[in-house]
Amino acid sequence: MTRVKGGSVSKTRRRKVLKAAKGYFGSKHRLYKTAQEQVFHSGVYAYRDRRQNKRNFRKLWITRINAACRANEISYSKFINGLNLAGVTVNRKMLSELAIDNMEAFANLVAIAKSALNGEIAAPKKEEVKETKTTAKKEEKVEEATDLSSKTLAELKAMAKEAGVKGYSSMKKDELIANLK
Repeated sequence: MTRVKGGSVSKTRRRKVLKAAKGYFGSKHRLYKTAQEQVFHSGVYAYRDRRQNKRNFRKLWITRINAACRANEISYSKFINGLNLAGVTVNRKMLSELAIDNMEAFANLVAIAKSALNGEIAAPKKEEVKETKTTAKKEEKVEEATDLSSKTLAELKAMAKEAGVKGYSSMKKDELIANLK
């Protein structure tokens, strides 16, 4: 059997590593072994810091909200508690943007939070929220059922195919409607 030299493959692999190490300090961008070690470490740092970045932004948003709250004579923790009591769900990123760009809207939220802390505004109870969600789902199902009955057999078969219903080609119209609900 003839001898196969892997020079071109090795050279390509080394070039790829050195290209990834471009811009590194000292021998880390010149020598293959040190460049490879640094590229491995860089990948680890990138993975770790993608997660840390999310934490850092949340800390920044909270700091901005806290500063705006202090300007409106309330602490951050009381403000967030007041919003929760009032049933207002706004994430910290949006609160931070409001604190920077639209102080009037933020002041309105602070007023809502203060009134909820004083007991003037009560959040809807969990049972009430669940009841409204279930009634909305039931209404949607009734609407879907009426919509399905007005469709042709071909349209129903196409919908069943998209939904992944097995044996849809041999089903009748009422069976397809029952399976699509």
